[in-house]
Amino acid sequence: MRLTAISAALALVAGVASAETVAPADVVFGEYGEVAQSLSGQPGDAERGRDVFATKSKGNCVSCHAVAQLADVPFHGEVGPELSWTGDSRTIEEVRGIVANAKMTFEGSVMPAFYKTSGFIRPGDAYTGKAPKGELAPLLSAQDIEDVVAFLMTLKES
Repeated sequence: MRLTAISAALALVAGVASAETVAPADVVFGEYGEVAQSLSGQPGDAERGRDVFATKSKGNCVSCHAVAQLADVPFHGEVGPELSWTGDSRTIEEVRGIVANAKMTFEGSVMPAFYKTSGFIRPGDAYTGKAPKGELAPLLSAQDIEDVVAFLMTLKES
């Protein structure tokens, strides 16, 4: 019995260790831009994703997208499509790919690639107007992406 408990504990630790973050350069996009693998190895938190989506200093998604379920958030944008029924119309893999890098699904999209660190034409150093020094960080973390995806998957026509 003791050996079984030790084996179970080791399997649990190994499972946690395998739930690693996928680096932006290692994201595997499918033929249509979908991303099957979780970027963080952890489930998304829809409440936290709502916060990232709606907060100007975080994802700022609401500046381009209208969402009926966010009636308490002012100034929804009209540049991108309305997302009030995303959970009914897209798979989690599609949504993950679009949030990570929409250009992999929609070539001409003006949506920023939220999980990308290279291949930019003219990256800048914040709001200084100067070229960046060192490596660029993605706009959102892997967990932020998973959280936003979890939030978007809750958006359904009720």
